[in-house]
Amino acid sequence: MSMRVVQVLGSSAGGVARHVAQVVAELSAAGDRVLVAGPSSVRATVLPEGGAFQSVEIADRPHASDLTAIRRLAAVGREADVVHAHGLRAGALAVLALRTRRHRPRIVVTLHNLPVGGRAIRTVSAVLGRVVAHGADVVLGVSGDLVALSAAQGARRAERALVPAPARRTASSSAEQTRAELGLSSEQRVAVTVARLAPQKGLDTLVSAAARVELPGFVWLLAGDGPLESSVRAQVEASGAPVRVLGRRADVLELFAAADVVVSTAVWEGQPLAVQEALGQGAAVVATDAGGTREVTGDAAVLVPVGDDLGLATAVRRVLTDSDERDRLRAAAAARATELPAPADVRAQLRAIYQG
Repeated sequence: MSMRVVQVLGSSAGGVARHVAQVVAELSAAGDRVLVAGPSSVRATVLPEGGAFQSVEIADRPHASDLTAIRRLAAVGREADVVHAHGLRAGALAVLALRTRRHRPRIVVTLHNLPVGGRAIRTVSAVLGRVVAHGADVVLGVSGDLVALSAAQGARRAERALVPAPARRTASSSAEQTRAELGLSSEQRVAVTVARLAPQKGLDTLVSAAARVELPGFVWLLAGDGPLESSVRAQVEASGAPVRVLGRRADVLELFAAADVVVSTAVWEGQPLAVQEALGQGAAVVATDAGGTREVTGDAAVLVPVGDDLGLATAVRRVLTDSDERDRLRAAAAARATELPAPADVRAQLRAIYQG
């Protein structure tokens, strides 16, 4: 049965918007009529090939524009069967816009991030969390801790969302070619991290751990951009850590294939796409045990406590110097990748939830 579905999101650094784009593509392929409502800045990411879009400016913190956003969401939800909002603020505004209507659409909210910050931020987030929990028909969390939090706040139904990486493909260049392009020899020991350069990614831990690895010819490649790029470069220069900040890269899979070990140093993650892609490349993975990371890796990675730079360095050094351990992790990664959800699984999950 075809449904009329509105996907709602706020301003996004990329991850949420890319997930919504995946959802839109899957639902459209199933024959649903999908409208996206959100800031104009996300349109190109969510609808790269065009589609129905309604501009609704949803800021990342309380703003005078929230009242206008609520009115617009009430209007776009009038003819919908389902309104699915992504993110805490988008979810709360959608609930406020629609919950008092006599014949309202089914409301689904996906929580993508754990609220962090000072007391004021945590207090506001707790209030919004309760609004979402009590007003949505279903709350989805990208990690088990978010599902538990929403249930504790009173959600009538809380489940884990599926957030798979894009359809799997193989690297287009060999490890040797990629290393040569980067000026690295085949004998060098190479760690790779792909991450947005933002506080959530634990970059202080990364630089400190890199300085502790202490292996001849070792280099840690950090690919990505973001607000902390200049400070990370300064920290690397000041510490002398063997880290090369590559900036934003389009050859992520090639970097994973060229790595001896792929590392995530995040403070919190939902279902980290970079880790999923690394597993898909059969990479040896070391990661911090943050948020939903363990739910993604299972036993196919070495996990260390968040912020433990010494533990991280020890784990990375072991993988780099122990070929048996490296081979074990690579085999486990390849096996785990076959168990991870695919985009079609998102379609099946959401259509079941939408239909009640």
